[in-house]
Amino acid sequence: MSRTVFCDYYKKEAEGLDFQLYPGEIGSRIFNHISKQAWAEWQKKQTMLINEKRLNMMDPAAREFLEQQMIAFLFEGKDVHVEGYVPPSK
Repeated sequence: MSRTVFCDYYKKEAEGLDFQLYPGEIGSRIFNHISKQAWAEWQKKQTMLINEKRLNMMDPAAREFLEQQMIAFLFEGKDVHVEGYVPPSK
């Protein structure tokens, strides 16, 4: 049986992550309060940020920037802004 969490991103009960994917206190917070679906949404946004801003993940400043964006996206309800990106029209 899968575990459920109250997802801070979607504001509802949802299937939780199978294991802690991110280290430390933030990782614990994600594991306990973020659903699989919300984490998948973040991974899409993270990939866009890394590619469009050409982030070097060996650079501590780039990792710190990405972590700040992750916290804002998952817990503060802020969307990721990538200059020049226009979402496809429906």
